[in-house]
Amino acid sequence: MIAALAVTVAIGILRGAVAPVEHVVVDAPAATATPAVVDLYVHVAGAVSAPGLYVLPAGARVVDAVAAAGGFADDADPAGVNLARTVTDGEQLHVPRIGEAVAVAPGASQTGGLVDLNTADSAQLETLPRIGPAMAERIISWRDANGGFTTVEDLLAVPGIGDKMLASLRDLVTV
Repeated sequence: MIAALAVTVAIGILRGAVAPVEHVVVDAPAATATPAVVDLYVHVAGAVSAPGLYVLPAGARVVDAVAAAGGFADDADPAGVNLARTVTDGEQLHVPRIGEAVAVAPGASQTGGLVDLNTADSAQLETLPRIGPAMAERIISWRDANGGFTTVEDLLAVPGIGDKMLASLRDLVTV
């Protein structure tokens, strides 16, 4: 009985190994198709080894743009850029030199370079630690729905922001 079962299994394996395989192509519905990866064009300027226009993959970060430009120049001030921030298509990324005043982006306060939660756009919010595109959109949605932030602690009302994240943002933002 066991021998008959073994022979049957062996025959099935042999038939599967020599039988032609029919290939069937199934079209996926358009709604479930993944969007194509888009290249980003980023102008890297300032204190880098080779300033210029670079093509980076979607999702690239400032560290990738600086690396594409040959890395920091000897007189660069690496603390003047957020290396973890994602870059956007068409962006000009300026790496400051040591002692150079860092330009304040629109939406940031003139005092200490704090990001103003009531005026910052998504790209400016993404310069903050642990804030990516989705969280930036949640902050903007909460701001729009509630008429703006009255205190920095209002961030606790934004879904996904807890005490620990608020503590990491408190000294970087203003209202």
